[in-house]
Amino acid sequence: MLGGAIFAFPALAESTPENTGSGAAEAGSEVVDYGDREITVRGDVLYSDQLNSVKTPTPIIDVPQSVTITTQEDILQRGFTSIGQIVDYTPGVSNSQGEGHRDAIVFRGVRSTADFFIDGIRDDVQYYRGLYNLEQVEILRGPNALLFGRGGTGGIVNRVTKKGVLGETFGNGQIAIDTFGEFSVQGDLNLAASEAVALRVNASYESLNNHRDFYDGERIGFNPTARIELDQGTVLDLSYEYANHDRFIDRGVPTGTDGRPVEAFENIVFGDPDQNFATLEAHLFRANLQHEFSSEVKGVFSAFYGDYDKVYANQYASDYDQANTPDVVTLDGYIDNTQRQNLLLSANLVGEFATGAVEHTLLFGAEYISTSSDQDRFNSFWSTTQDDNEVFAITRPLNLARGVGINALGQTTTNDFTADLNDFTQVEIDVLSIYIQDEIKLTDWLNLVVGGRFDSFDIEVLNVPAGELRTRRDEEFSPRGGLILKPAENVSIYASYSQSFLPRSGEQFDNINGDNDALEPDTFTNLEAGLKWDFAQGLSLTTAIFEIEQSSPQPSDNDPETLDVIDSRVQGFELQLQGEITNGWSISAGYSFLDGEQVNRTGPTGLRPRELPENMFSIWNNIEVTDRLGVGFGLTHQDESFIDNSNTAVLPAYTRIDAAAYYDISDRFRVQVNIENVTDTLYFPNSHAAHQASVGAPLNARFALTGRF
Repeated sequence: MLGGAIFAFPALAESTPENTGSGAAEAGSEVVDYGDREITVRGDVLYSDQLNSVKTPTPIIDVPQSVTITTQEDILQRGFTSIGQIVDYTPGVSNSQGEGHRDAIVFRGVRSTADFFIDGIRDDVQYYRGLYNLEQVEILRGPNALLFGRGGTGGIVNRVTKKGVLGETFGNGQIAIDTFGEFSVQGDLNLAASEAVALRVNASYESLNNHRDFYDGERIGFNPTARIELDQGTVLDLSYEYANHDRFIDRGVPTGTDGRPVEAFENIVFGDPDQNFATLEAHLFRANLQHEFSSEVKGVFSAFYGDYDKVYANQYASDYDQANTPDVVTLDGYIDNTQRQNLLLSANLVGEFATGAVEHTLLFGAEYISTSSDQDRFNSFWSTTQDDNEVFAITRPLNLARGVGINALGQTTTNDFTADLNDFTQVEIDVLSIYIQDEIKLTDWLNLVVGGRFDSFDIEVLNVPAGELRTRRDEEFSPRGGLILKPAENVSIYASYSQSFLPRSGEQFDNINGDNDALEPDTFTNLEAGLKWDFAQGLSLTTAIFEIEQSSPQPSDNDPETLDVIDSRVQGFELQLQGEITNGWSISAGYSFLDGEQVNRTGPTGLRPRELPENMFSIWNNIEVTDRLGVGFGLTHQDESFIDNSNTAVLPAYTRIDAAAYYDISDRFRVQVNIENVTDTLYFPNSHAAHQASVGAPLNARFALTGRF
């Protein structure tokens, strides 16, 4: 499982066995065997011909930052079908609800819906990302604008896609169904068109279902790619991806007088079976050219264009008074349309050289991003109340469908999603970035990392109904520094400092109104120290202690022309153990402790930030019983946390136990079952607002047949 990959830098080697033997090692290189994979080493660093999130060929043990890698093998073996399932078993991060239509992750107490990347390229549109075409998923914690630019305030998720493999023809596929009736089929075919050209196609179809009433949908993914070796040392990767998603939106259940989700409502969907939906159609084009100018200098040049068309509509519980009106609930709603086009061009040069006895790995890069985004939102408009709120009796199901219902007074009411325009904006963004970083090997036991990034962020927002145009430019410098002590080759002790920023336009560019025009970006500063220790037999221990400080300029209450800078902090500790305990027994375990306090202009408030569980723990064991039979078991635990910043609504603590078993029918076919929530525990894994707490799935199983050809 993950043990074989934990020593390798993210994305530095293809994780499929067919990639490891595709060519002989170059002169002066060494082939290192890490159990189930071989990785070519040039000099002191791992080398790869694949773009990766950290951009330099550095072993993960020497990266002064917390990193968790989930490989393609882990995804298949664990039965993962979403980013959220990976997050459940990752220390320091947790899931937010994302209003039922998008990935939303809380990185060390900082919620984000935009800090997602594909092969190191920004992918900030809100949707649920598939796993069908991935080699691995990298989750990096802590701000680091040097590599990722704006955002990344608590961490990032980078998806590394499958590339063509030269000189080989192979195929993989899987058919799966679960006890809710969800069905999926996916395939992966690689064709060696010639010695210098490989074509690869990944495709997936999912028919969605789960434990909640009305939930259904489908997800289609199609990703043909080509790898072309233009000459020795020059490789071009081309990719087109088509995504078509359609799903029901479920915003969960309200909280009661005790501030906790009302368990009696676990089977009730507070929405309209026909007006709670999300659709996405996306066309993604990627090109990546890698060229070795010499044995010491490599260039990576990338282009990305994405065209996204997304609609989501929903009704949800916005108010509930259990003490006085326990049998009725207030619903609110809206429909939101987004059309976005993203163009990104980037160039990175990585060079290895020495100044006397000091060795350097120098990264120099530039990036240009152009984004056009049109978005509008219409509120619900009920015929009875003439506004966006209406009260309904709590029944299963609610007396509401196709926008027509019977309210709590017994009156027929109709919703109109075209009558009340909330906002309509057209946004143009241009971002130009330049960055440089030097990884300095002073001695065999002491490394330094120093660098910085300059970003020029220009935004132009047209408020279409008012005909009002607003513009703003932010120019930010983001430093990064790290110190790595290596008492042994397999041990590193590190300390790091990094910064990131978030413009006042927000992560989705829709907030540049009124006084916000005058405000500087929020800045996030990360201090982290840790230990990485690679034991024998492929076992790795990582520990980290950290502090994230958010500085947010706000107009002064006494003098609006001056600013107060409000600092809030989150501190924490993480521990991660991954690898092989003994032959045939591998483990992935993580623990995090998080603490923090909200601060306003008058000082500490005594309130804890929302979505910040104090303790989180997860463990997964995989045991090879025989050469053909394997079993897995584990659990994930999350302490209670606050749903809202006022600390009045609570997400209860929970512990979920999961299990798995697989059997290799032959060298080519495997059957497996993945069981979630073995104890059939009622739990509420995440939330979005006080009266929107997600209901966790009961005991369920997923059965899969996987083939390799």
